[in-house]
Amino acid sequence: MATPSRKTSTSSSLASKRALPRDPSSEVPSKRKSSAPPAPPPPLPLQSSRPFVEGSIVRIVMENFLTYDICEVSPGPHLNMIIGANGTGKSSIVCAICLGLAGKPAFMGRADKVGFFVKRGCSKGMVEIELFRTSGNLIITREIDVAKNQSSWFINKKSTTQKVVEEQVAALNIQVGNLCQFLPQDKVGEFAKLSKIELLEATEKSIGPPEMHRYHCELKNFREKEKQLETSCKEKTEYLEKMIQRNERYKQDVERFYERKRHLDLIEMLEAKRPWVEYENVRQEYEEVKLARDRVKEEVRKLKEGQIPMTRRIEEIERQRHILEARIKEKATDIKETSQKCKQKQDIIERKDKQIEELQQALTVKQNEEHDRQRRISNTRKMIEDLQNELKTSENCENLQPQIDAITNDLRRVQDEKALCEGEVIDKRGEKESLEKERKSVGDNIVRFDSLMNQKEDKLRQRFRDTYDAVLWLRSNRDKFKQRVCEPIMLTINMKDNKNAKYIENHISSNDLRAFVFESQEDMEVFLKEIRDNKKLRVNAVIAPESSYADRAPSRSLNELKQYGFFSYLRELFDAPDPVMSFLCCHYHIHEVPVGTERTRERIERVIKETRLRQMYTAEEKYVVKTSFYSDKVISSNTSLKVAQFLTVTVDLEQRRHLEEQLKEINRKLQAVEAGLIALCERNRHLEHKDNALRQKKKELLERKTKKRQLEQKISSKLGSLKLMEQDTCNLEEEERKASTKIREINIQKAKLVTELTNFVKICTSLHIQKVDLILQNTTVISEKNKLESDYMAASSQLRVTEQHFIELDESRQRLLQKCKELMKRARQVCNLGAEQTVPQEYQTAFQDLPNTLDEIDALLTEERSRASCFTGLNPTVVEEYTKREEEIEQLTEELKIKKVELDKYRENISQVKERWLNPLKELVEKINEKFSNFFSSMQCAGEVDLHTENEEDYDKYGIRIRVKFRSSTQLHELTPHHQSGGERSVSTMLYLMALQELNRCPFRVVDEINQGMDPINERRVFEMVVNTACKENTSQYFFITPKLLQNLPYSEKMTVLFVYNGPHMLEPNRWNLKAFQRRRRRITFTQPSQ
Repeated sequence: MATPSRKTSTSSSLASKRALPRDPSSEVPSKRKSSAPPAPPPPLPLQSSRPFVEGSIVRIVMENFLTYDICEVSPGPHLNMIIGANGTGKSSIVCAICLGLAGKPAFMGRADKVGFFVKRGCSKGMVEIELFRTSGNLIITREIDVAKNQSSWFINKKSTTQKVVEEQVAALNIQVGNLCQFLPQDKVGEFAKLSKIELLEATEKSIGPPEMHRYHCELKNFREKEKQLETSCKEKTEYLEKMIQRNERYKQDVERFYERKRHLDLIEMLEAKRPWVEYENVRQEYEEVKLARDRVKEEVRKLKEGQIPMTRRIEEIERQRHILEARIKEKATDIKETSQKCKQKQDIIERKDKQIEELQQALTVKQNEEHDRQRRISNTRKMIEDLQNELKTSENCENLQPQIDAITNDLRRVQDEKALCEGEVIDKRGEKESLEKERKSVGDNIVRFDSLMNQKEDKLRQRFRDTYDAVLWLRSNRDKFKQRVCEPIMLTINMKDNKNAKYIENHISSNDLRAFVFESQEDMEVFLKEIRDNKKLRVNAVIAPESSYADRAPSRSLNELKQYGFFSYLRELFDAPDPVMSFLCCHYHIHEVPVGTERTRERIERVIKETRLRQMYTAEEKYVVKTSFYSDKVISSNTSLKVAQFLTVTVDLEQRRHLEEQLKEINRKLQAVEAGLIALCERNRHLEHKDNALRQKKKELLERKTKKRQLEQKISSKLGSLKLMEQDTCNLEEEERKASTKIREINIQKAKLVTELTNFVKICTSLHIQKVDLILQNTTVISEKNKLESDYMAASSQLRVTEQHFIELDESRQRLLQKCKELMKRARQVCNLGAEQTVPQEYQTAFQDLPNTLDEIDALLTEERSRASCFTGLNPTVVEEYTKREEEIEQLTEELKIKKVELDKYRENISQVKERWLNPLKELVEKINEKFSNFFSSMQCAGEVDLHTENEEDYDKYGIRIRVKFRSSTQLHELTPHHQSGGERSVSTMLYLMALQELNRCPFRVVDEINQGMDPINERRVFEMVVNTACKENTSQYFFITPKLLQNLPYSEKMTVLFVYNGPHMLEPNRWNLKAFQRRRRRITFTQPSQ
């Protein structure tokens, strides 16, 4: 189908024919002029009989576009031949396809701005492309604004963006920028100029799977990155080795610098933490006092609140007590009055009873007196008889006095012994208390010595752990040695003055200071076998000389050297066991090395010259003097003394041993005193028992001596009493009659009085009951009041005590708070903190590893300062350079590690992606080669396509190489812009595109005037191949644009021929009516035979 178009100066029209019957008499197959067609065209076939592939072009509409006013083209699903003279507008259709599908204007080779494609004289142009989709056709519209040089995009008549259009086009695998798919007229020559690499990329995009070109790009990127990483790794490795070698030369100095810095940093942290520890101690004390004060305050409040109900209850009880006491008084008054009446009657009755009782008593008395007299007479006679019998049986007691005197003397002697024994007990107890005090004093001294010894052992353990473990083993296994074994010299040496320790430590080597000293070679071998061989401990051992050097006199008297400022030899500065002293005198000549003062250093030249001493010490330096063996020249050297580290703690072991012996002697004396005290106590108990026995015996003798005289006196007295009792007699019957008469008269009077008394008693009893009830109530109230008052007094007392305690605690809290503020201020000043700043995290982290008590901090500060002072002569610049290089080394090492990991990852990715890309690519190239070779063979020529690369790992160098041979006498040559002729290049290009046709996954291909440089033979052969290939089933759409064709070319029913006409007599577009033309054609055909 064709729609006419109109130009400004010339008219042109485009006609299309689909499946036209071939006219053998025509010179150009399938070509009919619209002005005089030979026969009516057959009806157009249904689209379903020739289905379009996904993304094929169904319709092209152009308005004000290049040569067209308005034109609509409907291509077929297979081969579309667009034919027309030059300048008629064939390539305009190609431009419309490119621009309508979001192609770049520059790709066409005509203009670089889209506005130049609008027909001259028009302000706007439009291109509309309809693409086939099974889910519904896609209509893309591009409106071009000349003034703004911009485009407006529409999809299915809805506004959109160019990016969305590009995505939709790419989804249909349309690549208008790929020369293998879209070859415009101005780009035909450039196809032969494509390099192998560019041709491979175009082929991948055109017919390869969607992921093939992506894999290729990934491989190129991976390989490029791999090369960069390999180069980077190599350069970094070389540079890293140089840096490491350079740093190794300064490592020892840096380690010493950092060790000193660690000590200084630790000192700084300790000094910073110390005020915080002081503050924390006071703060904790403050918190404790504050809590205690709050508890006491709460207690005071509770006590005050507890007194209020007690006070109210006491007042209420007091009111009740007053009421009850008033009622009790009333009852007491009534009872008193009634009781007086009762008492009056009772008194009368009592007087009557008394009268009767007196009468009865008088009678009873007389009766009792008579009975008693008879009884007493009988008893007295019996007693006289018993006393006379006892008197007869009693022994003669005149000889008892000597026994009493002897017992008295014994008793006096026992008492004297007892007093003496008690005095001895008191003395023994005093002696025991004195010894116990002395034992405690000696024990405290031993503990003090042990504490000092522990300090030396702690230093040994910190610096020489193996030596310390060997010391512990030696103390547990001394029985394994035959002779004396001394612990390390640093433990056995005791300085007389700590300030002189530096001379000894600078004179004796560190290895010998921690060496064990043996008297026997055999003992030393046993020790080293156990410690070194079995326990794998690194220790030193030395053997003392067989003959002692400890007491050897120096070669020169100290008095001679005092004029030079020397005050002592090294040997006199400390004490040590004899084997140790002997070893040091033998090997270190400590008895020959004098120690001087600052005065010695001032005149050192004179000292060296006059004394000829080999070694000597001044206040802060050590001098060594040597004499040249050849020239007898005196050579001296001096070194500064290092600060003492180990011998600053002095422990006098001899004094400690003396104290231990003294403690043993005291314990022995205590045992003797306690044994004597037990014996004295036992003797004292024996004397006490003997004293009691003598006293009892003396008492019995005294009682026996006085018994006879007492018996004689009793008998005489009893006889006189018996005579008097027998003379006193009485008439009992007469007395009983008189008493009975008087008692009868009194009882009559008494009965009357009892009746009156009973009435009064009843009244009084009732009153008493009421009073008792009131008294009980009052007693209960008083008891409760007393208890409350007691509780109140106790609570008041407790309240006063608690309030006083509260005042004391509050004062203490205020004092501690002020102290806390002062300590906090000082701690913040030390750490350079403002009032509102918190302690930095680095301080908090560092403080956690430091001691938490002031004593430990002070001890560690002293130790760290001593250690830090040992490091001298260090250059911070070297450390800075070393640190900088270390950081660079660490950074380079980490970067190198990351690079290597990344390199391995890229190599693994390359291996995986290469397998997914290369194998399908080889298969694809093999298929292309097969098609391409077949096409060339059919033309009696030769051609092949292969995958070419110089290095398998250079993925950016992979390419497709086309080699062709058009003459049998020549070899296969690579297709280049220079080796082959223009026609040969066109044939090669066309055949390569045809080889891609059946393999192609793109929906359509456009080739514009590629046959212009071909000779007739090659043009015919190529055209036949195009028809055969493009008209097969299930092939993509093909646009073949050409201005001319040879005669008698093959034709296929699946071809669509589009003719483009141009001229001044073309119809206006609105007058173009294909159906009317067909009807007219049929009428002309029907009328011709009759004429």
